[in-house]
Amino acid sequence: MNHSPFLNDDFDSLEGLADKIGEMLNCPITIEDSNHRIIAYSKHEENVDAARIATIVRRRVPENVINTLWKNGVMPKLFESDEPVVIPAIEKVGLGNRIAVSVRKNNEVLGFIWAQTDDEKFGEEKLLLLKEAAKIVKNQLLQHQLKRRKVEEDNQDFFWKLLTGHINKLNDIKREADRFGMKLDGSLAVVIIEFDKEVNQKIEKHSYYLTETLQNVQVVCRVFDENQLIQLIRLDSNEATIKDLKHFIYNFIERINERLQIGKVKGACGLIYQSPQQINKSYQEALKVLELKEQFPQELQNTYSYQELGIYQFLNDLYHIRTKEQYKNSAIEKLKEYDHKHQSNLLKTMKAYLECDNNVQEAAKVLHVHTNTLNYRLKRITEIADMDLKDPNQKITFYLDLKIEEMKSGDL
Repeated sequence: MNHSPFLNDDFDSLEGLADKIGEMLNCPITIEDSNHRIIAYSKHEENVDAARIATIVRRRVPENVINTLWKNGVMPKLFESDEPVVIPAIEKVGLGNRIAVSVRKNNEVLGFIWAQTDDEKFGEEKLLLLKEAAKIVKNQLLQHQLKRRKVEEDNQDFFWKLLTGHINKLNDIKREADRFGMKLDGSLAVVIIEFDKEVNQKIEKHSYYLTETLQNVQVVCRVFDENQLIQLIRLDSNEATIKDLKHFIYNFIERINERLQIGKVKGACGLIYQSPQQINKSYQEALKVLELKEQFPQELQNTYSYQELGIYQFLNDLYHIRTKEQYKNSAIEKLKEYDHKHQSNLLKTMKAYLECDNNVQEAAKVLHVHTNTLNYRLKRITEIADMDLKDPNQKITFYLDLKIEEMKSGDL
């Protein structure tokens, strides 16, 4: 092919270009940006499949389709090469036969062209036409990307003001939100993803890609701060809960580890609030979760939300109070003294018993002892420490003071 078949046409929109590509290839065409948001699509034809219809209706590719394309190795090929990729039908997600090509500027993927081929035969000539189409679409997507980046930069400045509390009057927030086209009504929360290494361009791109393609929540705004990706989440319904945020964080961590194998990634979220005036508070709560996950990695390994912290919300404050008062729990001191004198481990036994929610069978498994042995130890603990194991107040106080003792000794 000596010249582009598109050179003689003047396209004033991507929709017109999509129609032209569809006519030349004799099949439905969809043009997406790099995060699978639909930019343009050719006129409706008969026999369009469920995945195409869902994409057009939602203005983005459904999450289950994206995940399946990653699992089947389609997306890695599109990100790594500018050659067209043939995709056999995947009935379980409503996807008919496809041929796709990435739209690139050098090594950067700007978007994709998807052709629903059905039984249409694609020979070498049509594959070359699709590659030529990608070159023409590139210029249009570059303009789209520049506009989007400018909007995002403006949004990020406003977002930082919300995070730091530099703008906190409701009327001011609403006025700025309207100016930037940001929806700040409904349920809002801050989510932080923290990487254990410096964030390079590859991590940044995949992170932004995931914020766009994980669809159970809406990411209103996002910004990187050193090794943290900070996101403002708007939950889709009043019934949405912390569970939805945890699901989003879990999926984000799982997907990015799956695709980049980057090791330790932590996630946290603050509480959900109904006013944008509380965004700063949700941000501080998410930071607190990360701080405590660092301090108590084993205990808080599967904790993502501030709500789930329980007593850990107050442990540092209590630590400072106890330290200032030079307070010592007499029950703990008696057990420590006994263990030291008799080379026993009654303190460890009591800790396991409390952490297993007073379940003798579970605690015995943790300690690798028989339940009769554990019951004997518990009886000795009540005698030596002068404790009533049926009194929840005594047990809670003991557990909190034990945690503080561990913090002082640096065991945590």
